[in-house]
Amino acid sequence: MPKQAKLTQGSTLKHVSIMSFTGALGLMAMFLVDLVDMLFLSMLDEREAVAAVGFASTIMFFTVSISIAVSIAATALVARAIGEGDYELAKRRATNVLGIGVIFSSMVVWFLWPKIPDLLMFLGANLRTLDLATSYLQILLLGMPAVMVGMIASGIMRALGDARRAMYATLVCSVINAVLDPILIFVFGLGVDGAAIASLLARFSMVAVSYYGVVTVHRMLGQFDLVESVKDLKPIAKIAVPAMLTNMSSPLANAIVMGYAAQFGDHAVAGIAIVGRIIPVVFGGLFALSGAVGPILAQNYGAGHFQRMHNAMTSAVVYALGYCILLCSTLYMSQHFLITIFNATDDTAHLIRFFATYGSFSFFFQSLLFIAIAVFNNLGRPLSSTLLNFGRATIGTWPLIVFFGWIMGAEGIILGQAIGSVIFGCVGFVMARRYLNKLEQKDALRKPEVTSTPLYSSTP
Repeated sequence: MPKQAKLTQGSTLKHVSIMSFTGALGLMAMFLVDLVDMLFLSMLDEREAVAAVGFASTIMFFTVSISIAVSIAATALVARAIGEGDYELAKRRATNVLGIGVIFSSMVVWFLWPKIPDLLMFLGANLRTLDLATSYLQILLLGMPAVMVGMIASGIMRALGDARRAMYATLVCSVINAVLDPILIFVFGLGVDGAAIASLLARFSMVAVSYYGVVTVHRMLGQFDLVESVKDLKPIAKIAVPAMLTNMSSPLANAIVMGYAAQFGDHAVAGIAIVGRIIPVVFGGLFALSGAVGPILAQNYGAGHFQRMHNAMTSAVVYALGYCILLCSTLYMSQHFLITIFNATDDTAHLIRFFATYGSFSFFFQSLLFIAIAVFNNLGRPLSSTLLNFGRATIGTWPLIVFFGWIMGAEGIILGQAIGSVIFGCVGFVMARRYLNKLEQKDALRKPEVTSTPLYSSTP
């Protein structure tokens, strides 16, 4: 077995912790840069500039979701081949996913670029805001192939267990973006265009770092053959398409929540918006959990180490519980500081207190859903991830926030979301456990030497 199959050995808790922590650092760096980006643009004293980026971000979220989905497919397919000990298959899949990703992302750019003004007008942008948003998006969209390459390359490195270099790619991108932002926005006086150019250059830097890791360090890139790549198109699409739909469920849930919060007035909307900015910073370590557990499961599935796969799920739960106890307790003790720094008053402050005191603890159960998503995405049933996430975003959100909002007011929105996370987290985790047991039974039946031994011989 090639040396890259490092996730099939050693402590699963250690692997989960390292993979999650490095992934979380990268995610939180990106979230932080986004906040700094908006802060710099707000200093221009031009309200339309901030609004323009807001409109453009809606479309960019769609393009980034495509890149994330393809990178999930890359991680699952490469990690499984590495676990099987088939290094050449892993290399072929890495090459083909990168090649197909570049072709597909270039086609998306070609299709969307001339339609940018129409899309922005459909979202509600007009006049000066429309002009700024169009210019910003036209620059940034050109970097979509770079984002695709960077994310796929990072996914390949995670599949190999090299979470450190995958993190470096995201950190370098974030640092360069943060450094170039004030220079291009203020020193060169480019305003919104400067912010777009800074982000574009930063994305190319991510390509350089991640490409170096894949090609030079791990030697995982062969010669791309378009005809040969068709062999891997079906398995790539089988994972990537449901993963992309899964990513779309989060903005759907946010839209439902914000739309209902508006009925309680501006204070409720502000409170929900502030909570929405707190969540990715505080719980980044949980958002990275799915991407951390996935390669561990895939490598061990390829190697046929089912007990390690069960251990990996248990280790992920232990990690999530410890993380939530620590961060939720810190959040509870920091609620007065948060209210002060956001200048929150009245109902806005009450919502922040309610989330910090009660709602935040539901993220442990949401982490169970993240673990289930990793199981389904990496072990051949990605559609289940899509159904679970859309279920949480719809029937796990709207009826509950309406019911508890009717009883409790704006605080009921947070409670409804929390209860939805508890329900779908538990359901998803149980489904994932059963699916893993089913795969283990099928694997045992395929092995003649195992069929002669009772499958549950170790059970009391």
